[in-house]
Amino acid sequence: MEVIAWKKKTWIRWIIPASCLLLVFFLLGAHEKLQFEWIQRGNRAALPATALSPDSPPPPRDELLGGLLSPNFDPTSCLSRFQSSSFRPPSPHLPSPYLLSRLRRYEALHKKCAPGTKLYQKSIRELKSDRFSTSNSSSPCNYIVWIPHYGLGNRVVSLVSSFFFALLNNRVLLIHETEEIKDLFCEPFPGTSWVLPSDFPIRNLESFDRDSKRSYGNLIRRNAVTLLPAYVYLHLPWYYDGFDRLFFCEEEQRNLRHVPWVLLKSDHYFVPALFLVREYEEELRQLFPERTTVFHHLVRYLLHPSNNVWGHAMRYYHAYLAKADSRVGIQIRNLKNEPVTFDYLLDQIVGCSLKEGVLPAVVAGNGKKSLKSYSDEKVKAVFMTSLDVRYYERVRSMYYEKATTTGEVVAVYEPGHEVEQKTEDQGHNVRAMAEIVLLSFSDKLVTTACSTFGYVAQGLSGVVPLVMLKPWKSNGAACRWAASPEPCYLIPPTNVCNQRSGFNKKMAKNVRQCEDETGGVKLFD
Repeated sequence: MEVIAWKKKTWIRWIIPASCLLLVFFLLGAHEKLQFEWIQRGNRAALPATALSPDSPPPPRDELLGGLLSPNFDPTSCLSRFQSSSFRPPSPHLPSPYLLSRLRRYEALHKKCAPGTKLYQKSIRELKSDRFSTSNSSSPCNYIVWIPHYGLGNRVVSLVSSFFFALLNNRVLLIHETEEIKDLFCEPFPGTSWVLPSDFPIRNLESFDRDSKRSYGNLIRRNAVTLLPAYVYLHLPWYYDGFDRLFFCEEEQRNLRHVPWVLLKSDHYFVPALFLVREYEEELRQLFPERTTVFHHLVRYLLHPSNNVWGHAMRYYHAYLAKADSRVGIQIRNLKNEPVTFDYLLDQIVGCSLKEGVLPAVVAGNGKKSLKSYSDEKVKAVFMTSLDVRYYERVRSMYYEKATTTGEVVAVYEPGHEVEQKTEDQGHNVRAMAEIVLLSFSDKLVTTACSTFGYVAQGLSGVVPLVMLKPWKSNGAACRWAASPEPCYLIPPTNVCNQRSGFNKKMAKNVRQCEDETGGVKLFD
């Protein structure tokens, strides 16, 4: 009995210290785990300001972009939606509270009227009957169907313009998703879809053109707008005529509100023309107190690259651009309808970039820098996009062969050499959209005149670009800083509404000539 009692006491004497020791290890481990998880969250824990050292990471970026984006999404379904703000310069422009409230209202309307709902099915039945009058329709759902046209940049600016029109007129935006644009963008509206179902009763939407009988311009030409049908087609590409352009007049805007379905094809950013409709003045003033932020806000709200596109962009960014101290994007497009020589455009890009301080100059000769002195120098990454690889090769050689006068190390990159635009190739469009995304990560942007590809990049980033001008449209200047990231409406409907009621002459001072196209107009504050 004494042996058992002794063993029991010995066991107690051992287990108590061991338990204490395990408890200490557990608490220390939990403390380390909490520390690690806090670091992973990137400063999201609520700590007092005094707890942050000077070397602490900056506060997290505004993932919801000042309230533009709804939080009601699964983050994994679209990685770019909430991650993109971490890769772009912070926007100095906040969306207006009224714009935020209208976007939430639109999202509710879209969810109520989207494909698969009873209201959508009711609208489809009316569409199939092709009989409509303002007195017998009780549906709260009117639609605009966007039809893709021309290149990727054109498609993006026209899609944003279509959403702008939908927002002004309480229409639901649906997109005709052709094969080449599949898997480019995420669904933009929570809990619903913007894709037009494949069983939509109107077939061959791509074939609609200016000669279509349902073209609204042709209906006006035939004086056939007294009782409009269940759908009309709006023909707004660059080759639209005077009757098509009457769409931008106040009277026709009112008429179209009685049409449940509007099919729209365009390849331009036509937002500036709608600012000239007097009826919209007060609404637009509340939506966009800063007129030069329309595209910047709407393209970031509407278009989020798919996980496939985002993956392309992220792999390239982390492999080549992430460790640079600063990034410059150079977008080059030599348009076939207005070409300039290779040497002229190259000299223009390099000369302007040096003169405006976008790129550093190189030293004459071989320079005097020793290899040792480069270890502490800043690295500037130059990301170039072009269909002609020679621009990249020449700029890369310039900085490979000579040191810079500032001491910076300049690394030049170009992800692909497509040679020609392949709009009907889905893989090409994925790569092109990834390049636009990478351009939008730039601290400074250089773009070529009249390129919608560049317009999209500058809109996403909010960066004001240095624009290379056409020699016959520049009054001797090779380049010019844009006034804002707003795109140019390159072929606007000049003078068609001036003599008609509803033309907003007061607003005309804010819709003026573009920097890069003498015949185009854009928004100014």
